[in-house]
Amino acid sequence: MAGEKIFAGSRIRDLRRRNEQSQQGLAMALGLSASYLNQIENDQRPLTSGIMLKLCTLFGVEPTWFSDSDDVQRMQVLREILGDPLFGTMPSARQVQEAVRGAPWLCDQFVTLYRALRALREDGGAAGAATPVPQPGIGSYDAVGDWVQAERNYFDEIDRAAEAMYESARLEEGGAAEMLGRYLRDRHDIRIVTDPALDGEGVMWRFDRRGRRLSVTGGVPPESSAFWLAQVIGRLEHGQVLARPVRRSGLAGADARALATVGMSNYFAGALLLPYERFRRAARQTRHDLDQLQRQFGVSFEQVCHRLSTMQRPGAEGIPFYFIKADIAGNVLKSYSATRFNHARFGGLCAQWNLFECFLAPGKLHVQMSRTTDDAVYISVARTVGHSPVSYFDRPRQAAIVLGCAVSHASELVYSAGLDLTDDRRVIPIGPGCRACIRTDCRHRAIPATGFGIDAGSEERGVVPYHMVAP
Repeated sequence: MAGEKIFAGSRIRDLRRRNEQSQQGLAMALGLSASYLNQIENDQRPLTSGIMLKLCTLFGVEPTWFSDSDDVQRMQVLREILGDPLFGTMPSARQVQEAVRGAPWLCDQFVTLYRALRALREDGGAAGAATPVPQPGIGSYDAVGDWVQAERNYFDEIDRAAEAMYESARLEEGGAAEMLGRYLRDRHDIRIVTDPALDGEGVMWRFDRRGRRLSVTGGVPPESSAFWLAQVIGRLEHGQVLARPVRRSGLAGADARALATVGMSNYFAGALLLPYERFRRAARQTRHDLDQLQRQFGVSFEQVCHRLSTMQRPGAEGIPFYFIKADIAGNVLKSYSATRFNHARFGGLCAQWNLFECFLAPGKLHVQMSRTTDDAVYISVARTVGHSPVSYFDRPRQAAIVLGCAVSHASELVYSAGLDLTDDRRVIPIGPGCRACIRTDCRHRAIPATGFGIDAGSEERGVVPYHMVAP
């Protein structure tokens, strides 16, 4: 971040309020006047490196806390939305940036409103035909995803509770599924039975509280069973801990809060199987070798990748990764990012991504260096996940996982071995998806970008039958 002018007013203000500190009190602690801090918080002055280091020491955070990743993500989403013909002229990049920095909360509400409008259109309505309201299903799903992203996919109280339980239950002494199954029997008198019929219902596990019985589907690997048992233990023993972040979230609607509660249960399970400090040390020692981490902790490829995207404990941060899970059609199933990387919210994914190569060679790990439209370079790994069919009539879901980080962390990744990081020819230009991508020379473009004009009247013919004209 050296050499950059950093305007981090909203992030400083958020950090101060989280720690219940007044502007006057923080100014005194930093040795500044209240008016000077006020100017920094309102982005009238940049954050200097000296003040940043004081803030890091005071609040126990890393300098990356003050990066502009949230702003970049908001700017991309707004650019996608404002390209809709409903809004007429596309604003300049500077105007969008000023809106994001000056009123991030208002920008988030604008995104929520636009989502509701799109849902109304897809339901057969038209703009103005009814008041757009967040839809119970997809609206709640998107709202929970935005909330988790805003929390940087890290929930400290839940993480520490899971870590403490791992140590007290001494899970490292045996297979996690076996140990957790014994824990449920001994501690809660719960019988665990295998019920193959659940698979036909699309159910992985079913808990009968009154009968003290946990039914799980058959034919699954032990890492899946361990994850389900960890979910149940979290609900039984740490229900209040799981509920607190949801109560503070401000999520509206029972559906959103219920989805968030499930998300916290999943978070606990991942944190229990991969306790923070043990996992962070192991990740560093193996240079984030995903296969080694799988074997060491007895978990799945997806569980390792997902956990790496959550390593944002203040003062003990891991590499800031982005994590995306998508199906073969490009539908995003999960998405979290501790970096400025972001994918399109209202369109498909970029066809040049290594995610799609995975489906041509299932099970093989694909490494890619890529450059996004904001000129940031990333290194990412991708692999398919899923199980083999159990019969001719079985149609298991196949998906792919992508885990990536800024190329500046390449030396900390085993996957940089053999890569020439200085050879620009190895860097694949990717975008957030055709609708939001500003590249005008891409041979893989499927549709024009929003906000651009189309020139199809020339005497030449390219791979794409038109030229995009900048607004």
